[in-house]
Amino acid sequence: MRSFSVNRRQMTLGLLPVALMASFPARGGQLADGAATTPQPLDATRRGAVVETLAKTLEQHYVFPDVGERYATRLREQLQRGAYDDLTDTAEFATRVTGDLQAIFPDRHLSMIPASRARQRRPDPVDTPKSAQASGPRGLEEARMIGDVAYLRFNEFPGDTTPSQARSFLLAHADARAVVIDSRPNRGGRLDEMNAILPLLVARPTRLYRMEMRADAVPPFQATPMVHAVAGTAALQRWDHKILPDTTERRLQAAPVYYLISRRTASAAEALALGLKSSHRATLIGETTAGAGYFGGVFGVGDPALQAWISTGRTYDPKTGKDWEGQGIAPDVAVPVDDALTVALDLARRAGAHPGS
Repeated sequence: MRSFSVNRRQMTLGLLPVALMASFPARGGQLADGAATTPQPLDATRRGAVVETLAKTLEQHYVFPDVGERYATRLREQLQRGAYDDLTDTAEFATRVTGDLQAIFPDRHLSMIPASRARQRRPDPVDTPKSAQASGPRGLEEARMIGDVAYLRFNEFPGDTTPSQARSFLLAHADARAVVIDSRPNRGGRLDEMNAILPLLVARPTRLYRMEMRADAVPPFQATPMVHAVAGTAALQRWDHKILPDTTERRLQAAPVYYLISRRTASAAEALALGLKSSHRATLIGETTAGAGYFGGVFGVGDPALQAWISTGRTYDPKTGKDWEGQGIAPDVAVPVDDALTVALDLARRAGAHPGS
């Protein structure tokens, strides 16, 4: 609840429409919200059309051109071999196709799904620690003071009213000793939350990370504050996400910041983890994140009953050239997830203690 008185692939698929920063409209047959359909058995013609449409889309839009071609080749080979001939159920067909793609090159966002499920929020895996389970509406679950520490808990970065709520809370408590940002249940989303709160927390211009996409893709960041185009290549266009400090409220810019993460922390929430770690602005506490580092959106596949989530870009640390896809981001302080907040509060207390106390 909000307090304003004032298997990992499954984890990341729950936020397909907003998996990281860019959410493109589905193409070629997206169902309208609320549209009622009666599932029809897939026949050979429909399966063939879906495979060919998906193969072409991967060739044209997947973030790594060579991988997109390998995906497409695999799908066409499987279709030719009759690997899908026994599949008439859309869900089973989608699962088989997704498995074939992942066998070529693992991508924790890439999948084909029934269109009826594209906007559903997936349940937490049964082994998810309680502190990493979403327990409220999407966005900012909780914002409150714990003693003299400002605490914000996000289960998603939806970019709606959440950024202004989070910023208002920090402005109202700019005298806090420290800030704890809890992203243990955070599956990802957009950049708005970062742009709203990080200017209050950084004392100098701070580059968080770099993003790149296929050169022929429509740039999704043209109107996004604090995202700036940088030199790319013939195949890839690139941007830096650089936070500029707030000049009207500076008190929190010197406060310790603690970022809580778990194996459920994914996508845009991992991008924030990378930025905070690379810039040394926060201490990451918890466990290694989900490893969902690519971004993109939902595409149609030539059949109204199916859609595909395709990665059209990636986020990475320009200092090393490395992303975190499939590996996750390791914490600075590794502790059981359910203990992360207690550890953060203890570190905040120590950071603010007087010598000898």
